[in-house]
Amino acid sequence: MAAAVKLLFVVLSLCIFVTGRSQNCNLSTVQVQQTNTGGKKGYDPIFEVEVKNICQCELMKVFLRSEGFASSMPVDPKLFRQETDGYLVNDGKGIPSLMSVKFPYAWDRAFKMTPSALEVSCKENRKEL
Repeated sequence: MAAAVKLLFVVLSLCIFVTGRSQNCNLSTVQVQQTNTGGKKGYDPIFEVEVKNICQCELMKVFLRSEGFASSMPVDPKLFRQETDGYLVNDGKGIPSLMSVKFPYAWDRAFKMTPSALEVSCKENRKEL
């Protein structure tokens, strides 16, 4: 009987832990930072964008909002491309916890980029935001 109670306690604790982890992941757990690299494409400065996952879980289908985005140099569409719902990062593939995706672009100014949608994947537990 005691062994069954212990097992039940462990299972319930694990369920709470996994559920709690994904509930802490939201749009604010995606950091978007831009750096002027100092390089130029023609007259346009080159910026490097870093999209970092600070959630404890893997993030998938990360979309950014960036009104009027343009680049005078090609941007790898597997890293950043326009779709119906905004700009898809990393081809929609997962960004593991504490990892980032980086891509460059060139324009006369930096564009504001903010997270607009994502999907959380904590192994067995998935949540869409």
